Amino acid sequence: MNGPTLRIRRVGIDTWRENVAYLHRDCPVVRAAGFQALAKVTVHANGTTIVAVLNVVDDAHIVEPRELGLSEDAFARLQVAEGHAATVGHAEPPASIAALHRKIAGERLSRDDFFAVMRDVAAARYSKIELAAFVVATNQFELDRDEVLHLTEAMIGVGRRIDWQREVGRGPVVDKHCIGGIPGNRTSMLVVPIVTAHGMWCPKTSSRAITSPAGTADTMEMLADVELPLERLQQIVRSTRGCLAWGGTADLSPADDILISVERPLAIDSPGQMVASILSKKIAAGSTHLLIDIPVGPTAKVRHHQDALRLRKLFEFVGDSLGLHLEVVLTDGSQPIGRGIGPVLEARDVLAVLDNDPMAPADLREKALLLAGHILEFDPPVRGGAGVALAREILESGRAAAKLRAIIAAQGANPDPPALGSLRHEVPAPVDGIVTAIDNFQIARIARLAGAPMDQGAGVELHRKLGDSVRQGETLYAIYARFPADYRFARALAGQDTGYAIAEPLSGQSRGAGNWRVPVRNLAPGK
Repeated sequence: MNGPTLRIRRVGIDTWRENVAYLHRDCPVVRAAGFQALAKVTVHANGTTIVAVLNVVDDAHIVEPRELGLSEDAFARLQVAEGHAATVGHAEPPASIAALHRKIAGERLSRDDFFAVMRDVAAARYSKIELAAFVVATNQFELDRDEVLHLTEAMIGVGRRIDWQREVGRGPVVDKHCIGGIPGNRTSMLVVPIVTAHGMWCPKTSSRAITSPAGTADTMEMLADVELPLERLQQIVRSTRGCLAWGGTADLSPADDILISVERPLAIDSPGQMVASILSKKIAAGSTHLLIDIPVGPTAKVRHHQDALRLRKLFEFVGDSLGLHLEVVLTDGSQPIGRGIGPVLEARDVLAVLDNDPMAPADLREKALLLAGHILEFDPPVRGGAGVALAREILESGRAAAKLRAIIAAQGANPDPPALGSLRHEVPAPVDGIVTAIDNFQIARIARLAGAPMDQGAGVELHRKLGDSVRQGETLYAIYARFPADYRFARALAGQDTGYAIAEPLSGQSRGAGNWRVPVRNLAPGK
């Protein structure tokens, strides 16, 4: 059934969460079985079977006719040595493919359907094409609240789950998450040390960036190891009461990590997928109490107050159904938070706040204190309304900084933190005026074109925020990059649209009150 035996060759290609096999066009298996490129095949070796997408090559330097090439993901999943014998056969479609087709047609899926799909996703039985179809279908035909609940349950069910009850007893295990869309919003790296310095348990697992220039895991990686196996993560939390880790290596909601690998290049983050992704990760990590931050603004992920309220209700429905104590806060998403956008720059902002540097970004500091205050009030002895003051005392006393240093040491400090990109370009203000709007999406796009987050030292450093006065030629922000091509792309995009709106003085009039042109947009309401 499987045909001739082939020698495994590790081709050293990163296919990012997809098993890929490589066969030479003259391979007897290709000729006998009629394999074509992008066909799905089974690979059998040493009692293990994986499903892979086939690539057919003509270059014997990549793979010879009697060899089977495997991508890094496929090689790791198969767990055999290079040169080991393997056989290749035709792959049957995933058992859940019928459910996928029904979703593509706009039908509602059942709980059993979602469990079947997530099992196949977690087992790497879906190709990137099939994963993309699922992501697009669930975005195009928006999931209803029961479907979101079932998807969340399925994501939890196919991964590992931590239970902290033995260590914590009846006490809360807390976490927070921001839905994203606001560049520089690196509050988790401040909230975690504040609440753990108080004595609360906060096993913070974060995703890497999907559509942003940096996620919490990307920024924390500037300071410490974030790729922690589950057992080590548990040890760290038991010793420090907290962590700031990437959830991907802990095998918590692995199906979600695979879906994110497709959502990232598609720049799709639909409400249903987002809620399921966030809550599955938090529940799998053992959280009992969760704070959700939804920034609202004209260029945020959520642009209207009513949309934010609907999203809050969806979070609350799924959280309540799964026994999670959940609180949702709506915050100001009208502009980036802090000054740095990109891993190195954002880490610098976080450390400045923790060190109580008077030049640290005040907006990042105050938002972190607000969120930490909400979480501290999950602790029964902390009276309602007292959380922010307590958070401020913990920060100003240096206890939060000491706690982050302890977490960094436990996770393993980064011995060689990356430097800021050596290529720097200042974007000037085109006119005198007042900054009346900042486009979050455009600023994030510029930072990503500069290379962030893959190039950790790339990004954007803001020099002006909403309400600031600026003279023509003064710097609005600086772009940092390491590679000339990224530098050129980012400069070109900023040249087309700076992402800033500046109100100009009316002709012939002074800068007095009422002598400014109407701002280009109003800020959406927050809470």
